[in-house]
Amino acid sequence: MTKHTHSPTCGCKNEKGAPLFTTAPTSTTQKALDYFEDNINKELENLKKLVKIPSVSLSGFDENDVKLSAEATAENLRQAGLENVEVLELAKGVHPYVYAEWIHKPDAPTLLLYAHHDVQPPGRDEKWKSNPFVPTEKEGRLYGRGTADDKAGIIAHTASIAAYLKTAGELPVNVKVIIEGEEEIGSHNLANFVRAHKEKLKADGIIVTDCANVDSGIPSITTALRGLVAVDIEVEALDHPVHSGLWGGILPDPVIALTHILASLSDPKGNIKVKGILDDILPLTKEEKKNFSSLKMENIARGATGLLKGLPFAVEEKDFAEYLWRQPSLSINAIQSGSKKLVSNIIQDAAWARVSIRIVPNMSPKDVTDKLTKHIEEHCPPGFRLKVTPEAGSNWWSIADPKADVYQIAARSLEKGYAHTAQFIGCGASIPFVQPLSDEFGGIPAILVGVEDPYTNAHSENESLLLSDFKKSILGQIHMLGDLAKYKRI
Repeated sequence: MTKHTHSPTCGCKNEKGAPLFTTAPTSTTQKALDYFEDNINKELENLKKLVKIPSVSLSGFDENDVKLSAEATAENLRQAGLENVEVLELAKGVHPYVYAEWIHKPDAPTLLLYAHHDVQPPGRDEKWKSNPFVPTEKEGRLYGRGTADDKAGIIAHTASIAAYLKTAGELPVNVKVIIEGEEEIGSHNLANFVRAHKEKLKADGIIVTDCANVDSGIPSITTALRGLVAVDIEVEALDHPVHSGLWGGILPDPVIALTHILASLSDPKGNIKVKGILDDILPLTKEEKKNFSSLKMENIARGATGLLKGLPFAVEEKDFAEYLWRQPSLSINAIQSGSKKLVSNIIQDAAWARVSIRIVPNMSPKDVTDKLTKHIEEHCPPGFRLKVTPEAGSNWWSIADPKADVYQIAARSLEKGYAHTAQFIGCGASIPFVQPLSDEFGGIPAILVGVEDPYTNAHSENESLLLSDFKKSILGQIHMLGDLAKYKRI
């Protein structure tokens, strides 16, 4: 039997009975699609140029690289045909944003397109199979830091815009593009930036290209994000490390004290044991529970994470989606005391760890931080000098109604680009800018899409982009710009 290939005119329906595709694209959109098909290699080269710039925004890395990245991003926006391109700096020490626009249709909606040009640190050099800042193609994937998170998101915007401007000379909608330089360090200045440039950024809707698909080749729209709370814990006992042979047996050990604190935070399966922290969680509806439990995710999760053979997951497969998207989780992100490379027989003077909790509706970042801090203080053995330092937190976010027209239009657009039914999913990660962007403009809808798949390894070594999904995501966004043009107020 010949496998059926979906097309915009095949008349197929998804599992809910809705058309898999809307009508065939307009002649203008079709020309844009054809242009992109002819120029995909050029867009891939544009992506590679951005990836070569090590734009790590974390403190301790060269901030000039982030500035170079902003300038290269600005040049990319200019080449796409956008106007009023600016590199904007909010204040000294704040990594630069890049802005551009095309506003010539007073009767069409205005979309604010978001991505970020900063990246995570590369991590452990010895774990990379290629240089993290030398983009390398292998077996249908492009390897390198930022290939998927989120420099491909930048190109998704510029390529879809260029496809229209280089053919029709105009866009179906008005667009404003904002490319952030601090997303990977928490977007702490974004709310102030939005308020400072509120009129410039004002829009009817937001398209965020910084998310992941549920699986390779399956277009997905993210409807919920977990928030993030983190604290640094430091336990001190001595004013300097001492010889364990001379003093071991009579001195309290700060590393042991820290491990007692950390062990008290959860049970062996990772369930959070901080008193009162789970009291305000919004329960799932019956429909959500049914939809979540039907998702088959174990093979994806095992393949994407490399979980050791024989080591079971913390929950059953039917609960995966709920625990990934709508239940809080606690992680110990890092522990430090002394040096593995320079280890010697000593009792350490102090020990440090960072603990984070992903929060969900209706948890409060402040309340979680307060309860976590209190728990740590109560479980620190007496006499040690304890310091708990909260990191800036980000709140959870969710769509009020995924069935609203704007999200259904976006889903149909992606289906045309991917030739596959779209999925509405949650995301266990935090994207701090979504809530402040939406709130500042009166709760405008935010369409969260992306180019990542479960095998991207974002934030880890060997980050990569599936090139077939890169192409499909841009085709989907070209359709989306055309399809959303029909609505004055999104």
